[in-house]
Amino acid sequence: MVSQTVFTNARIVLADEVVTGSVSLVDGRIAAIDTGPSRSGEDFDGDYLIAGLVELHTDHLENHYRPRPGVFWDPMAALHAHDVQIAGSGITTVFDAVRIGSDADLPNMLDHARQMVEAVRSGGAAGWMRAEHFIHLRCELPSHDVVEHFETLADHPKTRLASVMDHTPGQRQFRSLDDYKRFYAKQMGGTAEQLQAFIDARQAEHERYSAANRQAIVARAHELGLAIASHDDATLAHVEDAERDGVAISEFPTTLEAASAAHDAGLAILMGAPNVVRGKSHSGNISATDLVAAGLLDILSSDYVPFALLQAAFLLPSRVEGLDLSRALATVTMNPARAAGLDDRGEIATGKRADLVRVAANAPLPAVRSVWREGLRVS
Repeated sequence: MVSQTVFTNARIVLADEVVTGSVSLVDGRIAAIDTGPSRSGEDFDGDYLIAGLVELHTDHLENHYRPRPGVFWDPMAALHAHDVQIAGSGITTVFDAVRIGSDADLPNMLDHARQMVEAVRSGGAAGWMRAEHFIHLRCELPSHDVVEHFETLADHPKTRLASVMDHTPGQRQFRSLDDYKRFYAKQMGGTAEQLQAFIDARQAEHERYSAANRQAIVARAHELGLAIASHDDATLAHVEDAERDGVAISEFPTTLEAASAAHDAGLAILMGAPNVVRGKSHSGNISATDLVAAGLLDILSSDYVPFALLQAAFLLPSRVEGLDLSRALATVTMNPARAAGLDDRGEIATGKRADLVRVAANAPLPAVRSVWREGLRVS
């Protein structure tokens, strides 16, 4: 039995223009796009119809699983809460970032990571989740057991993306130790001597483990066909390492120098949508909006606020001269889908998956009214 749905009187955001008309869906796919009015169908009353958002890096599942230090929530309940908020923000495909590699704070990280990955697998198999969920393994390279964790979780049908990360003080995100100390002094508490001892221990772990762990993880990721992202590239040397390792995505480059080099090397550049909404980086690094204006940004990620993805895409045309809504929305739809190898979604075009979002046209913020995944309404 054929399932058909028609949306009419919508402002349809296509890959290169916005048109007013109707969209027909048949069996979960986009069957036709017509300009002008339709005699039947759900009347959008001039609201926007956009492709479902594609999120490559969100820490939100981890935040629901561990809502407070030392508090671990039921993983399926955490996933349920996360999924509701993701879909309600217009995100129809999400890569849930799961950190791997133990540290002093979480010495049994693999147990926690395994529970989150299993929840995503089980939820997907049961068919109750609103968005489609994949796993993004965030590999903390200075950790002594990160390769073991990667081997355990990488060969998993839901794992599609791995990022190589190094949050060592004096590296990448915090090249300035003074900035690092200012940022973490209040969070960590303790004396200046205790903070320095923590920094010394992290730097020693970096020297001992990072290079070898990166080499092992990159090689295994290529064997498994996973997309690879580098994280917090700050220098030309970092980008050269990424290019050598066959990295596809440069996540959160911290300097214009690194972003320019990554662009020249053909890497897709990903930045945080909260950076756009706030107008600056929370840690004092480069502005995502400045990278858009320079033509150096391909993908936005909600990072820690799911709704920021849609909010940032609708803000950008007012922030960057000459940027239209189609190109702004491509940073949260088509571009991340392509970077992740998901060519069946990310734009409103015939034959693509009917992952769609109705967005109120005249609200103070781009309010989500309805969400469909493969033609079925999920929010």
